Amino acid sequence: MALRDHVGRSGGRLVRLGALAAVALVGIATARYREPLIAQDTAPTFTKDVAPILYKNCTTCHRPGGLGPFSLVDYDSAKANIDDIRDAVRSGFMPPWHAEGPHGTFSNDRRLSDLEKSTVMRWIDAGAKKGDEKKAPAKPVYATGWEIGTPDAIVTMPEDFTVPAAGTIEYQYFEIPTNFTEDKWVSAIEFMPGAREVVHHVLVYAKVPAPANAAPAAPRPAGSPAPRPLFVRKPQYDSPEDPPRQDVRNGPPSRLGVLIGGTAPGTNVMTFPKGTATRIRAGTVLTFQMHYTAHGHEMKDRTSVGFRFATEMPDEEMRMGAYINGAFTLPAGQKDIAVTADLEPTEPIKIWGLLPHTHLRGTRWKYTLDKPDGTSQVILDVPRYDFNWQTYYFFKEPLDVPAGAKLVSTAWYDNSATNKHNPDASKDVKWGDQTWEEMQYTGYLFTVPSRRLKPAAK
Repeated sequence: MALRDHVGRSGGRLVRLGALAAVALVGIATARYREPLIAQDTAPTFTKDVAPILYKNCTTCHRPGGLGPFSLVDYDSAKANIDDIRDAVRSGFMPPWHAEGPHGTFSNDRRLSDLEKSTVMRWIDAGAKKGDEKKAPAKPVYATGWEIGTPDAIVTMPEDFTVPAAGTIEYQYFEIPTNFTEDKWVSAIEFMPGAREVVHHVLVYAKVPAPANAAPAAPRPAGSPAPRPLFVRKPQYDSPEDPPRQDVRNGPPSRLGVLIGGTAPGTNVMTFPKGTATRIRAGTVLTFQMHYTAHGHEMKDRTSVGFRFATEMPDEEMRMGAYINGAFTLPAGQKDIAVTADLEPTEPIKIWGLLPHTHLRGTRWKYTLDKPDGTSQVILDVPRYDFNWQTYYFFKEPLDVPAGAKLVSTAWYDNSATNKHNPDASKDVKWGDQTWEEMQYTGYLFTVPSRRLKPAAK
């Protein structure tokens, strides 16, 4: 996955609004305000009506020391930026959310409700009054540094990597032992780049090296069936072989292991739903796949990953995977080009979250569940895909996918000159790591009911 700088937006104030926040978190913010919002007959005030909305939806980024360009924790700062707030709320540009579907479909839905929008707009139109300080809710308190609080374990790159001022940087791979002496159940993962400006994605893989004196695996008895894979192999979607590597440093290891987490613009913390956790085995070695992009001046990065451990074994083990179509061509100058891929399990699974990913030519996504009985339903529709806000869409209730069903992903691309983000409309475009190339990639989080760790509640 290649990840680029925030792409500029046209249209007056929305250019500035593109910096309203740099990262949207999948994890749940430290502070939550769950009191029902009731329509007011009188003009709303900051303390009584607006602060609860901002604290619930905005101050994760818009706080002192946060990633937003200004704080919304205090009245004075909020009032000083009411023009930006008005435009962001009216347009739906903030909080960032690009999927369709009713409220309640996704557990991490960042959209304001109609009542919340109306309250903020009425407050601004009525003069943005402060109100009675005694009616203000408690200000949210956020952990400093790590959003998940102090991690139970931190794994860090062994040394700094120097990102040059210019040029193409091939993916860099760093293997780091965890030194875990027992299996760990992880309930949340957070990524902490050392130089966020040049880190455009991190993927973390986990493997347990075989002991040096381990006996070779016994061959399968003659005539016995091969183990059935969990998913049907789709060779027609394979991506082309990587070109010969030019950089001899930090190349990929012979075995990456299983994917356990990743970060990209819009996703920095992964908090797994209650009753689930991902397992990291004793003796695991992590591999960080780092995608760096030069920013005009040399910088040093030393990325860390923090883990919060579950207090007990979960009901289900959360697993992570990805499926792609790497065999496409986007013809030069053409727009609205559809590229599909599908995931087909051989036994029932539950899908908990989906992450659509394309590069600068991607415009929209749609996912359908095509069932063996011939019925089909749309389960995720992202009509306004934004490369700068790549969201893991967590379903409030997991999606049951029966054996033989297909989870079909369709991404649309604009490779024409009318796409202002297009690096070069004169060239055919294929799969590739760099941002000026393209991808059709879906990350997904899933559990397998037949492999539950605890019996299901009756």
